[in-house]
Amino acid sequence: MYEVTIKRSFSAAHLLKEIGGKCEELHGHNFFVEVSVGAESLNEEGLLIDFRLLKRWTDSVLDELDHKYLNELICFKEKNPSSEHIARFLYDRIAEKARQANVTLSRVTVWESENSRVSYSL
Repeated sequence: MYEVTIKRSFSAAHLLKEIGGKCEELHGHNFFVEVSVGAESLNEEGLLIDFRLLKRWTDSVLDELDHKYLNELICFKEKNPSSEHIARFLYDRIAEKARQANVTLSRVTVWESENSRVSYSL
C-alpha cells in the first residue's frame, strides 16, 4: 500500500465547554494538520496522487476554519470544537474529494501544539 501525506496549518480560536480548566476560556491555537491518502497502485504517471491536488483539497476545507471562532461555526454548534471533532470534520470533508479521485483517505491528524495531536481514521 502506498501512502502520501501532506502537512498544512490554520489558526483559530475556540473554547471547550464542561471539561474544566483553562480550556473553558476563549483561547487559540496554530493548528497543524497532516492528511494521508493511500492506494494499492499508482496512476499512469507513477503517482498515488499529485501533492498539489491533496494540498488544494485540504486548503479548501481549512479555509472554512482559518482565523475563525470555531464555536460559532455551524459544524460545531452542537459539539465542542475539540481537536477530535476538528479531525473528524476534516476527514469527512476531504474523504469526499478523495473518493472522486479513486484514492482512500487514510488518516487526518490535528496537532494543537507540538506535543499534542489527535488522529482520525476509519
